[in-house]
Amino acid sequence: MARRWTTEEENQYRDELTQLYVVENKTIHEIGLILGVAESTVYDRLIRLGIPTSRDKKQHANNKRAPIALPNRSERLAEFFGIMLGDGHVSKYQTFVTLGTKEYPYVYYVQNLMRNLFGVEAKIFTRKSGYRDVYIGSKEITDWLRIEGFVENKVGEQVGVPAWIFTKEEYMRAFIRGFFDTDGSVYKLRFGIQISITNHSFPLLIALHLMLRTLGYNVSKISVEKIYITKRNDIARFFKEISPRNSKHLDRFDKFTKASVPEWSKGAGCKPAEFILRRFESFPAHQ
Repeated sequence: MARRWTTEEENQYRDELTQLYVVENKTIHEIGLILGVAESTVYDRLIRLGIPTSRDKKQHANNKRAPIALPNRSERLAEFFGIMLGDGHVSKYQTFVTLGTKEYPYVYYVQNLMRNLFGVEAKIFTRKSGYRDVYIGSKEITDWLRIEGFVENKVGEQVGVPAWIFTKEEYMRAFIRGFFDTDGSVYKLRFGIQISITNHSFPLLIALHLMLRTLGYNVSKISVEKIYITKRNDIARFFKEISPRNSKHLDRFDKFTKASVPEWSKGAGCKPAEFILRRFESFPAHQ
């Protein structure tokens, strides 16, 4: 049985939810992010306070937009799956990617990627912490992602990589790019630099290890939920061929190596992060 609220708590919750849910017309998901609580907690408070739920009055009723484009298998989709299995989440009605305070340019890259894949605008929500969620509300998309193997609790269910990713080297490179951009890091060692990829799902790490080995990289054994690339030639090749898009990685790589920007951005006349957005926005949709 839920704990009885004090009068002060009840008034606080009523004021918060009246403002956010009724006046500002925010969704339960958005309110949960603002208040830092679970969606179920927000819903329970609405019921206990007698505030009628009004899904039909929200901007996108039933979290379904038309038309939704469910994409075919492609490098772009493989990259998105890498992002989702890194920092992505699938709830009942929403697909979202949560990115840190130092990843602002990459937020827009992910937004463009989602828009081009699904044919609808992805929203950006900034939390009080400064973290940003890039999300689309659509049960049609979340149902499709579940068919593709996605789950709500990636670590608890020890999710793996869809088998089709392994069918082409281009898919594997794109998947690694998305995963590294969200769950990877590059840092300085005493002699040289090192790439690491971290995840708490062992099947995911096994799959990434196999992909990197298949693509010819010298990669360490899995150690404490991490895999490493340390050889100088492999790291240079990784940034050229895998071609990360998250500017925080590009900036650190450039800083540590004092090298020029990656090959794909030479001659662009702008910083890597700016080039990323300019290049991606020129892509046609739904490929």
